[in-house]
Amino acid sequence: MSWEQYGSPGQGQGQGQGQGGYGYGGHGYGYGYGEQGQPYAPPQRYGPVQPYVQPQPYPRQHGEYGQHGEYGQYGEYGGHRDHGQVEPPAESTAPLPPVRPEPDRGTGPGAAEPGSPPEPSPAGRPGGRDRYFDTLRAVALVRVVTYHTFGWAWAGLVLPSMGIMFGLAGTLMAKSLERPAPKVVRSRVRRLLPPFWFWGVFVVVAMLVHGWMPGWQIVYWIVPLGDPPGNAWGEQAWEILWYLRTYLWFVLVSPLLLRVFRLAPVPVLLASLAPIVVFQFAWQPPDDRFGTGLLDLATYLFCWVLGFAHRDGVLARLKPAAVVLLSLAALAYGGWYALAHQAEYGTYDLDDIPLAQAFWSAGFVTLLMYSKARLGVDFAGLARFPRLDRLVTVFNARAVTLYLWHELALILAVPLIDQFWNVPAFETYLPLNSQWFMFGVGWVLIAVFVLLCGWVEDVAARKRPRLLP
Repeated sequence: MSWEQYGSPGQGQGQGQGQGGYGYGGHGYGYGYGEQGQPYAPPQRYGPVQPYVQPQPYPRQHGEYGQHGEYGQYGEYGGHRDHGQVEPPAESTAPLPPVRPEPDRGTGPGAAEPGSPPEPSPAGRPGGRDRYFDTLRAVALVRVVTYHTFGWAWAGLVLPSMGIMFGLAGTLMAKSLERPAPKVVRSRVRRLLPPFWFWGVFVVVAMLVHGWMPGWQIVYWIVPLGDPPGNAWGEQAWEILWYLRTYLWFVLVSPLLLRVFRLAPVPVLLASLAPIVVFQFAWQPPDDRFGTGLLDLATYLFCWVLGFAHRDGVLARLKPAAVVLLSLAALAYGGWYALAHQAEYGTYDLDDIPLAQAFWSAGFVTLLMYSKARLGVDFAGLARFPRLDRLVTVFNARAVTLYLWHELALILAVPLIDQFWNVPAFETYLPLNSQWFMFGVGWVLIAVFVLLCGWVEDVAARKRPRLLP
């Protein structure tokens, strides 16, 4: 969920006019290419571009949220315990057993810290990655790209991808915090910021070339504690940064939050849904970056704390009947609220209705986590499909790169497909008017970005840079 989604629903599904016409409607933003490949101007959902970007108030009356989602819109600016070396007895001359290399645990948000104890493999042997969680993260990323391509409102009901990603990240954060908290936080921030800076250079320079005049808020392009500013021209690229901002705040508050959770695990877990209820019915957060950040934190707080509960074994100790009943109740309430209030919000898209998103994600992710904790569900059989297993590995090791660059890939797919119309054979035999075709081209460009830019994640994790992990 990002504040760019809080305005009125975009109508981005339109096709361009005449030969070479093609429209991109992912996530409610229209980018069409008309005759002779000339781009239409993007819809001015946030008013005319001003030379200096300032926060704009929500377009709502007191006591109401914005027209499209609860958040309104903002004008033009806006996924361990240290084991020491065991010394042999002095009189022993037997060689120590060989040290097995630590597996690659990825470099994206939620990746395990270097030096943290590995999760046991399904067969009980240490050193293996949890393919169940890896697969969930990979599928969640695919759903994000799909949603940003087609803009399907029902996609969040089928798979609440952001709730899943926050839940997995919470689990691995609790695991990492078995080591000293300052070291863990520094490591997480270090692994997040370089890929963000590398990507941001291209976006910021492009916006400057297209007339953007930044103010002091440009500091958020250095440390995204608030949503970085920008202009309408680059809006589709930077709208996704709400996830990095929310993840960063969760990392910063996790040492204290984990301590509080361990005082009373189940009550704290249930109470983590209270902030979003308060924001919906009792107190509205301020109309600024701080308020939007609070709302996003409240929306996904339960999923993050649920990750703590899984890591500490709290979920595994709960009775199945209670977990299933409460999860279904949360799903029922979240789904009902979204469908019953779609006229109020203009859509039933969970990304635009934080209360529905919070409860639907809570129920959905709880069932996924509980299946792992109680039933021991794993996808160890994925190893029988080497190519698919390899793909899951790449998705996890390049999660930040894929998330940051996928919108640019989808944007660039539009003018690229527009040029295909100039080739008679392509025009005749390729479905250039289909968004499914653009979806495929987008994934090709995403793969290119992963190859060209993914090495930054290795550098951030202090690993040897590689084209692919």
